[in-house]
Amino acid sequence: MSQHASYPTTTAVLTARDLHRTFGTGAAEVHALAGVDLEVPAGLLTVVRGPSGSGKTTLLNLLGGLDRPTSGEVLLDDGRVLSALPEREVLAVRRERIGYVFQSFGLVPVLSAAENVEVPLRLQRVGAAERTRRVEEALELVGLARHAKQRPYELSGGQQQRVGIARALVSRPDILIADEPTGQLDSETAATIMDLLVTLTHGQGVATVVSTHDPVLTGRADQVVELHDGRRRDPA
Repeated sequence: MSQHASYPTTTAVLTARDLHRTFGTGAAEVHALAGVDLEVPAGLLTVVRGPSGSGKTTLLNLLGGLDRPTSGEVLLDDGRVLSALPEREVLAVRRERIGYVFQSFGLVPVLSAAENVEVPLRLQRVGAAERTRRVEEALELVGLARHAKQRPYELSGGQQQRVGIARALVSRPDILIADEPTGQLDSETAATIMDLLVTLTHGQGVATVVSTHDPVLTGRADQVVELHDGRRRDPA
């Protein structure tokens, strides 16, 4: 698909309507987002790009239920308003439906790759046999089956990020949110990680949102959302 497919016709898994997020008060008030609309469809890769301070991380935090908007709303495809749910329900949505990939990898140093991937399943109290099967499946998906027993310090940056992606996918979420997932990687490794995200998005039918400030990486997107000073200004 073209990266300029800005208004997909497939069903949106997440919909943002007129999102505003303000931090601070008075003279210190900062408008991190100002009236952003967005549809995140299943099976497509949405890239949110823009310079530092444009609101990318704020938008992803709102979409993923890690923060709540000052005004506007984030809707799920089941009709619920994520941004208005009680905290307990938001936590359930995050645990069951959303996978997160972080720029800093976020791996536990003393755990092996497999043990890191297993963490979300332990939190969900999945049985041991099922955990083992799904961890093996997730590591196979990201091409790290042979590295299951290695700890993060024994892996390259790209391999660590693949572990992070496997951990995000092991719960079988239908929404994947990745905030600057290639920010600490060299350009060649970054391209490989983006290719992996595209393959997983299309192959697994996941609704994926990736933030980046690298214009080169947007070439792999199905939909590009460009932010400037908290407002959406999409490419022509």
